[in-house]
Amino acid sequence: MAEGHPDVNDTSRFVLYRYTPSLPAAIVFIVLFALTTFYHIFQIGKKRTWYFIPLIVGGIFEFVGYIGRAQSHFDQWKLGPFIMQSLLLLVAPALFAASIYIILGRIILLTDGEKHSLIRQKWLTKIFVAGDVLSFLVQSGGGGIQASKTESGMKVGEKLIVIGLFIQLAFFGFFVIVAALFHTRLQKYGPASTTVHLEALPWKRHLMALYVSSGLILVRSIFRVIEYLMGNAGYLLRHEVFLYVFDSVLMLFVMLVFNYIHPSEITKLYHERIAGEKSVHSRDVSDIELQPKNGREVQGGPWS
Repeated sequence: MAEGHPDVNDTSRFVLYRYTPSLPAAIVFIVLFALTTFYHIFQIGKKRTWYFIPLIVGGIFEFVGYIGRAQSHFDQWKLGPFIMQSLLLLVAPALFAASIYIILGRIILLTDGEKHSLIRQKWLTKIFVAGDVLSFLVQSGGGGIQASKTESGMKVGEKLIVIGLFIQLAFFGFFVIVAALFHTRLQKYGPASTTVHLEALPWKRHLMALYVSSGLILVRSIFRVIEYLMGNAGYLLRHEVFLYVFDSVLMLFVMLVFNYIHPSEITKLYHERIAGEKSVHSRDVSDIELQPKNGREVQGGPWS
């Protein structure tokens, strides 16, 4: 027991850490999250996919959160680094989820498959991001209350974090259902437009990336809910390895998946399709204007 601090094995007391946070593990994930985040910044700048900025912010939250854990290695009783790592690592996946919602909306546009979506494309991102914002605010509020430095504040904050995690799970679980239904219906009935050829589009590849990343976030969120429900003295919170296995590694893979399968391809192909359709429409209009009228060919345009 550290002088002036409660025994970390005293299950009747709320303590920040029941172990000394690992410095090597924290440094490894600071470096890994920083590398994937900066590569995402490069990709977004090059491809101009500004809608993917939430994922970058989430990546920044991740490596700054692990900086907090590195600081906690030297003083596990200091509240500032504890709140920093706890809050940032908790809310970062909500930002990853927001990016995933946007990707599904882009896939729906690319495949002209809005009629197969349970929620209209223009509302899809708004509804799920609103749920994420609510989850974000509740979890942030819990982290803020924990900053009160009182044991009762720590416990109330912990309960709010659990509520925020349940909100995140509910919205994200529903999103996965919406994505799966869209996938099934699109594959069965095809796009609304006959000019869209699904076999020529990489929509399945991007949906697979969406499913993989969604599954990783769901597993991580379930772990976090169980972790907090077991309480401050629970088995999961007493063993640091679980945080790295069921949170750090999974969230790192989410970012790496989108480094490899970047949604800029969807945006590029969608704009190319729209440009092609406009070109065809323009040619059709020109042909109509030049059709013979009363047996005479129109010479010039509509003003001749």
